[in-house]
Amino acid sequence: MFHLRRLHRGDRLIIGLIAIGLIWMLPGTVVPAAAAQKKGRPAAKPSAAALVAQRYAEALSSGDRSTFGQLDFACQFKMATAGAAPLKAFPPASDPVYAACWDQLAHAHQIAVDLREQGMDTMWPGKNGLVFFREPLEKYGASFFVMDVLGQSPPGGGLKLEVVESQPMPAASFRLREDGPVLGAPAQLVKLRVTYKDPLSAPVAYAPGSYKYTNTVKRPRAAIKDVTVQWVVLSGLKKAGFPGDVAVANLPVSEREGARVPFVTEQSRYVDRSATWFGPADAPGTLIAAVARAALFPDLRDRVAMFNRVLIVDPGQPDALTALTHDLYQALLMAAAAAHKFPLTDPALAARFNEFYWDTYSQTTRMDISLSMEIGGLSQPTPADYLYRIIPAMEMLAKVRPEDLENRLRLGVVYRWNNDQLAAINTHEALVKALPAERYAPRTRALIELAWSRIAKVSWNRIFDDPNIAQAYQDAQEAYKFTDRPLDKFASAYTMAYSLAFMPQRDNQAMLDLLTEAKRWYLELDGASDASWRYLLGNDTLKGVLEADPLFKPLLTSETQKDK
Repeated sequence: MFHLRRLHRGDRLIIGLIAIGLIWMLPGTVVPAAAAQKKGRPAAKPSAAALVAQRYAEALSSGDRSTFGQLDFACQFKMATAGAAPLKAFPPASDPVYAACWDQLAHAHQIAVDLREQGMDTMWPGKNGLVFFREPLEKYGASFFVMDVLGQSPPGGGLKLEVVESQPMPAASFRLREDGPVLGAPAQLVKLRVTYKDPLSAPVAYAPGSYKYTNTVKRPRAAIKDVTVQWVVLSGLKKAGFPGDVAVANLPVSEREGARVPFVTEQSRYVDRSATWFGPADAPGTLIAAVARAALFPDLRDRVAMFNRVLIVDPGQPDALTALTHDLYQALLMAAAAAHKFPLTDPALAARFNEFYWDTYSQTTRMDISLSMEIGGLSQPTPADYLYRIIPAMEMLAKVRPEDLENRLRLGVVYRWNNDQLAAINTHEALVKALPAERYAPRTRALIELAWSRIAKVSWNRIFDDPNIAQAYQDAQEAYKFTDRPLDKFASAYTMAYSLAFMPQRDNQAMLDLLTEAKRWYLELDGASDASWRYLLGNDTLKGVLEADPLFKPLLTSETQKDK
């Protein structure tokens, strides 16, 4: 018997080189470009099967229905079985068979196209334009990654196709009719690299490593930079009665058990673990330009969609975080204005009034600020959707721009509205400590917000001996002494009075005095009125206290010149 180990070392080397040469000479094998260049040789030309797969993918991405139909096995199968006699040529490009085949494939692709209203989780390019793979990528066929919605601009940004390799595989088999003979066709497996040109329109999937813990936990998403997909290319089809000799077996004609058409040992699909992802370093200029572009969009959802897209590429992009949190906070304030319906012409007063609306509302009913669009089965985003989206964005902005004191102040506010009691108190306590006494204006605001965060904890938990309620009064009192601005004087006096409602030994006379003082400062503000003042007294907390004691009757019935 012949034994290789008995050969001389030089003989073994020669045999090894011959074997390598034979492998490269196998029909249909493509030398990878990188390997060829490394060895100093020009890259081999793609095989005929590789060119067919590339043309097929290009037709899909460009929306070329006739070329797609002429290279698609399922479509050619439909043509071959439509009549009694075999077709000798393809129908003209205007034939409705191409549109029918295309529509069938497009319908299959719909599972990966975002067709629903996503509220504040919307992602650019938005409804009907976003390709979002909610299942593991391994579950999707190859054509999903080269859909026309990705290749055509708009909404897509285009893609690039490169042949990776092709190799023979066992022949395919199929029947044209159930009672017909089994036919065979040579098959090649072709791998193409699909590279997406634009991170703003590339398909989206759940970020690698993310796990679905519960339905209420939102998994991070990421934009796909490139993937490798494989295609099964069949040849020798004309002798079986097909109008063309080659075709790509993409989606099967039939998948009935025991009757898959065509039967092949491999599928046209995504190649496992081949995806790479867009990151912050890939297109920083594109992201900055996208934020500036989004700022001009008139519709909030379009702006949020673009900001969300930028942030899945670079979660710490400060411009996007700043713009997103600003827009969502304003949306929350506008939702409050729509609820109380008082026109307040002064922007500063309107903002403070709207914040007080959510401060008191979030301690009682909470429905509007806790029921999201998805949970409630609603057709439009709710204030809860704004709140749930703004919190993680503000948290990230606080990390990348800790010097943004306004963001940190508002982060504590939205924590409070979300009933995240300790986070709200801790955020505002840290901010008060960070602000020196000589910074009167920001320190005053921080003290008032800290007081409201303490009040919210006591109000919700109904533990009236909680020391936070006394501390809240002291914080608001300190703010009152610090400031000489009428708006802050009003806010701090009103806050002190509100905190007294939760004191174990409430002093109604002190509350009346503080509310009277708050009213005096309030009515000095532009746009203030007695009607809007009485609204501030009508929330669920103060109303019960004021109506129960005749002491407060003058406060409830008084009228000023502003109301006459």
